[in-house]
Amino acid sequence: MNISELHKLFLNSNSVSTDTRKINKNDMFFALKGDNFNGNKYAEAALKSGAKYAIVDEAEFNINEQTILVENVLETLQELATYHRNFLKVPIIALTGSNGKTTTKELINAVLSRKFKTTATVGNLNNHIGVPLTLLSMTRDTEIGIVEMGANHQKEIAFLCNIAQPDYGLITNFGKAHLEGFGGVEGVIKGKSEMYDYLISHDKTVFVNNNDPIQVEKTKKSRIYSFGSLKSDVIIKFKEANPFVNLLYKELKIKTQLIGDYNFGNIAIAIAIGHYFKINKESIKLAIESYQPSNNRSQIIKKEGVQIILDAYNANPTSMRAALLNLEKQSGKKVAILGDMFELGDDGELEHQEITNLAVSLNFDKVIFVGENFHKSNLSKSIGVQYKSFDDFKSDFNFSSIQNSTLLIKGSRGMALERVLDLL
Repeated sequence: MNISELHKLFLNSNSVSTDTRKINKNDMFFALKGDNFNGNKYAEAALKSGAKYAIVDEAEFNINEQTILVENVLETLQELATYHRNFLKVPIIALTGSNGKTTTKELINAVLSRKFKTTATVGNLNNHIGVPLTLLSMTRDTEIGIVEMGANHQKEIAFLCNIAQPDYGLITNFGKAHLEGFGGVEGVIKGKSEMYDYLISHDKTVFVNNNDPIQVEKTKKSRIYSFGSLKSDVIIKFKEANPFVNLLYKELKIKTQLIGDYNFGNIAIAIAIGHYFKINKESIKLAIESYQPSNNRSQIIKKEGVQIILDAYNANPTSMRAALLNLEKQSGKKVAILGDMFELGDDGELEHQEITNLAVSLNFDKVIFVGENFHKSNLSKSIGVQYKSFDDFKSDFNFSSIQNSTLLIKGSRGMALERVLDLL
């Protein structure tokens, strides 16, 4: 069966599913494989659960007219997504970056949905499976698609761009994330800039933060739409972050519910894109001011006499440094609970030591380090306390010592530091 015939079946299906536990009636099930699972084995179960079709790539599971045998299920999913994207001819905005991708995507969606019917990446489904699923979730009603792209090695963004074929794109920032896979900071810049390479080669539009010299340098040959504090297509000025970011756009003061000056760039991107697509400034202001962070990303929570900055969805040296510097700007008693940062490769020991040195040098009352990597760091001041594991921290730490404080909780996803909330 060729891809156009498969697409016709897809259009007559409910939606795409890759998980038999979440099958809805008349879904098209794709039997993906992984290191520890084989979706082909669940094709029959998917059909029994209500799926209309099951796409398989092993002949023994091609059991009836509802199963469709292909050479490779994953590649077929990706090819179908690209075909569907071109079938709809929906303008696509793609974004990547080291930090702030999901928050920025949500902000862009909040702004654009004031005027357009948008379809955006759900959560952070931003990889070689998530991007196709996002494209296939778009319908004839979709007016603009917003596709988040993540990567931890070279050529990944290029691959995702070839699937999504974006008309517009942006990079939030370049930072110390996934150093192990990218091979250092220069590798991060090269890998993320594959977004620019695609857009430039296809004569598409790049949204550029003029306050970021790397972005400016990398997009000299691009068709650009710029934003920043000076000499840009749209002027957006940072006012303060105490603790929430306030900024100025077209003489409107926008008071956000996002903490930390490191979020200013994410907010500015959404405003600039709204401006580009001719959304009126009052609607942009309302969209930005109404947006509330969630999913452990820069959330402000008050619990048991503690103001908590919960930023435990993920962490790398760049975002960790920004969060610590933001905490120092807060008034009163300040405490940080920091969890290990992952995927740093050979730089892991050095990066954890540098964050340790920074944390204990700042004006904090206490810093708690949790995880094997931070446990190896040398402490130069007594305000720091180290625990090798979360269980050690849980059983030993005196939580009464952080009462009436502003508490930062930050670590990589694998540390699951949001568990601290249950301990307060």
